[in-house]
Amino acid sequence: MIFAWGLTWPVNKVIVATVAPLWAVAIRTGIGALAMFGLALVAGRLVRPPRADVPVLLSVTVLHMVGFTALSSVGLTLVPAGRSAVLAYTTPLWVVPGAALFLGERLTARRLLGVAVGLAGLVVLFNPAALDWTQRAIVLGNAAILGAALLWAGAILHIRGHRWRSTPFDLLPWQMLLATLLLVPLACLVSGRPAFAWTPELSALFVYAGLPGSALAYWAVAMAGRRLPAVTISLGLLATPVVSVVLATLWLGERPGASLLVGVLLIVGGVALGAVSTRSSDAPVQ
Repeated sequence: MIFAWGLTWPVNKVIVATVAPLWAVAIRTGIGALAMFGLALVAGRLVRPPRADVPVLLSVTVLHMVGFTALSSVGLTLVPAGRSAVLAYTTPLWVVPGAALFLGERLTARRLLGVAVGLAGLVVLFNPAALDWTQRAIVLGNAAILGAALLWAGAILHIRGHRWRSTPFDLLPWQMLLATLLLVPLACLVSGRPAFAWTPELSALFVYAGLPGSALAYWAVAMAGRRLPAVTISLGLLATPVVSVVLATLWLGERPGASLLVGVLLIVGGVALGAVSTRSSDAPVQ
């Protein structure tokens, strides 16, 4: 999941250079939906979602697949890929208090320290003091990505707190289909008809964004969300912007600055501190 989404940010940055952000999200979600329906049919697991799982189906679709991806893609057109990934993974800032308030998860000293260290790494990489607050587009881009992080936190909390009847794999084709049906008219309304030329490179990027970057990653995060505490999930995901920053530097030529090493070390240290916890606190949800 970390490596799939870590590469997705630079891939999406290249895509939105020629494709409107909402169309980019709609197309890659549609590709993922087709793949998941085909896989579910072959595996004999294409079943109607049980009524008890409809709330989590809707929340993951609306909050994560539509809200998070749409806002982050819009922000990605205004903010470098590495910085976008860092801002998107401020999710623990919202998950930690939410897990304590709504799920009753115990916040051990080790886990709180991990959150603090990981978020310190994000602050070092983000460095709000260096942001040009007079540039409206830049501020809106950063705000859009931070709003996306808040929506994703809500989806993580619901996945963890929901009493599942089916499995994330069984729900995923329907979630991606619903997300596509919501995103296509939204893209038409905001951006008009798609206007771009298909090339072999763009097609390959969309295939990656739709399959490993969407279908596989959504399934993986939902499976992990059922088996691990919400705080552990959000801490583990802090490693994703590290992968994104490194890949954006190597592939896109982005230069985050001298603060990169410090931020990376803090984030990895936070993951190591907070993701490892006692067996009792990480007992899986049945």
